[in-house]
Amino acid sequence: MNYRFVYRLLSFILGALGIAFLASLGVALLHSGEPLEEKAVTGFQISAITAFVGGALFYVASRGAPSRIFRKEALCLVGIGWILASLIGALPYYVILEDCTVTDAIFESTSGMTTTGASTFTNLEEMPRSLLFWRQLSQWIGGIGIVVFFVAILGYLGAGGKILFSNESTAKTADFDQGRVQSGVLRLFLIYLTLSAACCICLRAAGMDWFDAVCHTFSTVATGGFSTRSDSIAAFDSASIEWVMIVFMTLGSISFFFFLTLLRRDWRQAMRNTEVVAYLGILTTSAVLLGTVLWIGHEPAGAHQTARAAVFQVVSIASTSGFVTADYDQWPVFGRALLLSLMLIGGCASSTAGGAKVIRVVVALRICLTSVEKAFRTRVVRTVMANGKPIDHGTRENILLYMTLLTLLLLGSIPVFALLEPGHTLEGCISVVISCLFNVGPGFAEIGPTETYGSIGGPAKILLALLMIMGRIELFAILVLFSPALWKKLS
Repeated sequence: MNYRFVYRLLSFILGALGIAFLASLGVALLHSGEPLEEKAVTGFQISAITAFVGGALFYVASRGAPSRIFRKEALCLVGIGWILASLIGALPYYVILEDCTVTDAIFESTSGMTTTGASTFTNLEEMPRSLLFWRQLSQWIGGIGIVVFFVAILGYLGAGGKILFSNESTAKTADFDQGRVQSGVLRLFLIYLTLSAACCICLRAAGMDWFDAVCHTFSTVATGGFSTRSDSIAAFDSASIEWVMIVFMTLGSISFFFFLTLLRRDWRQAMRNTEVVAYLGILTTSAVLLGTVLWIGHEPAGAHQTARAAVFQVVSIASTSGFVTADYDQWPVFGRALLLSLMLIGGCASSTAGGAKVIRVVVALRICLTSVEKAFRTRVVRTVMANGKPIDHGTRENILLYMTLLTLLLLGSIPVFALLEPGHTLEGCISVVISCLFNVGPGFAEIGPTETYGSIGGPAKILLALLMIMGRIELFAILVLFSPALWKKLS
């Protein structure tokens, strides 16, 4: 293991967090006349100093580090980087809020960084505006961290980094030629900024004030789900705001490489994008089915109101944003079952969304159908296709391996959580693990749309925080940290 290079990149991560703390400190100083902000100023000063000092120490320890690393250093960097960022990001919560425990702070920070949107806090309106700003900003950092920040790092790492990014994105469409890595990263960054700017302007035009518009832009484009209001988006009770968020949640959960294809004006390739076509089909079909069930099963509240509720919750859950406008725990069983299925599928690969990813589900389904046909037609040869191209054996194997690991982790985590929290119902135990592992946020029963994670004990929150990170960085970067061979020094 080349520890010095890992230290070098960890110092950059802490430096970036320090800058984010300074931005939040600026918001605290801007509202310094408010009583709640007095302690926030001190809290963000302590957090920023801690991040910068820690980054400086890592940088000093990295002197003499080489400029290139390989697979295991890259995996170690991503795994430790996300854990470290979540721990440092917990400082403002712990220092500023009087009743915030260490586990609550870590859980909230991890939920923000991984864009999960699960929260332990109630009465958000009583929190300092600067802390609400940091809470939302952490989700935007988490979204851009997956899509751009680590891509920028991996472009610097060489071949090992390219392999890792290909593994994270699940598809070869994400591969860069070595000479195009930096230009591709710049385009991804500009796409993210453009979506964020457009979302902010639209939310302001729809009726939010600038503070709420900026904060909800951070969590909408990053498909995070945090809000500045305890009642989430339902607190605004605005159809215009909801439709704007529907559009940008959808855009945030579509592969950013699809947008690169559009920028190249390769319309033919864009239309052949298997994942995007399937994802939009899933959203449309689910919204129509859910709207129909709500219209038939509930007292009519008007066609627009029903459609608005159905479309918003389908997009919010499928994109793993987790915003809430209705208590879907009171909906018919079909509606809840449909939302649970959407949680598992998630959004597109190489987007800010969580879940198993649509491309994996599509490819796995096609592999299964091919295997079923081979059971009675043993000589038939079928090529599994995606994006108009055949998928090689290695990619098929990796997708099936990931789906298997994800299923085993899910099945193993549910009884562990039930052991730690015996007071939860079976529905609650299943949904809380799914919600955290797939980075959704709200679930059902004890953690339903009108509830928080505040009633969950400390050990269970640490378990859920670890599941959030594993789900966000696609399992392997955390699992390899438990391999002794990873930590052997270079000879």
